[in-house]
Amino acid sequence: MTVIREPAVAGSFYPGNAPELGRTVEFLLEEAKCGDVGAPKALIAPHAGYIYSGAVAAAAYARLRPYRDQYERVILLGPCHRVPVRGFALSSADVFRTPIGDVPLDTQAIAGMDIPLVEVFDDTHIYEHSLEVHLPFLQSVLGSFSLVPIVVGNTTPECVAEVLDALWGGPETLIVISSDLSHYLSYDQARAVDGETRRAIEDLDVRGIDHDTACGATPIGGLLITAKRRGMRVNTLDLCNSGDTAGDRRNVVGYGSWVFVEQ
Repeated sequence: MTVIREPAVAGSFYPGNAPELGRTVEFLLEEAKCGDVGAPKALIAPHAGYIYSGAVAAAAYARLRPYRDQYERVILLGPCHRVPVRGFALSSADVFRTPIGDVPLDTQAIAGMDIPLVEVFDDTHIYEHSLEVHLPFLQSVLGSFSLVPIVVGNTTPECVAEVLDALWGGPETLIVISSDLSHYLSYDQARAVDGETRRAIEDLDVRGIDHDTACGATPIGGLLITAKRRGMRVNTLDLCNSGDTAGDRRNVVGYGSWVFVEQ
């Protein structure tokens, strides 16, 4: 029997029916300004509701379209918001479902993970949105692919880098890091703080990222460690906050997207 992880935030974070969701994602992708910087190996993109951060996420995912047939597997890491995790939580599901369809998991890679504090913990996946909101974009811009979804909890960037190295693969494997930026600052404060985060990511400076500046600081940090060691090139694609999209400017959440390319 196929084990399905059902969508938890369809109808709230993004449209809950397939036709509307397809139209929404396609509109966001078409609106994205998309210069070709080379085949992405890794992306950082936000995970808020599409009315808030969908355009910023689309700026990253639009970069995949010219290379859609290259990718066979996506490694997707995001922070936990619901059920706390010690280390890393894998899923025992066979597929992750969205209104668009089912994404098969790379069960062989998941079963082969032999790293301390990396283990199956389904409870944290059930209601977690930080991974789910990326799937409709991936389904829209890629061909067939398998997924390794990882919820990142109480661990270190160095441990994340170890996990990334174990799953890195070749050109067929895409890494996606899910993170929003600063939370509940004023508009001007957020612009200043998120600007510093942008510079840290562009400089591959793991010390410049913490959980006050990005909820996905730990997986971002792991990617920065790996990217620096591998001599990767990083480009900022978009940076804004909810005051620019669908919220007021008194208490905003920051969003950014980046693309990492192997030299």
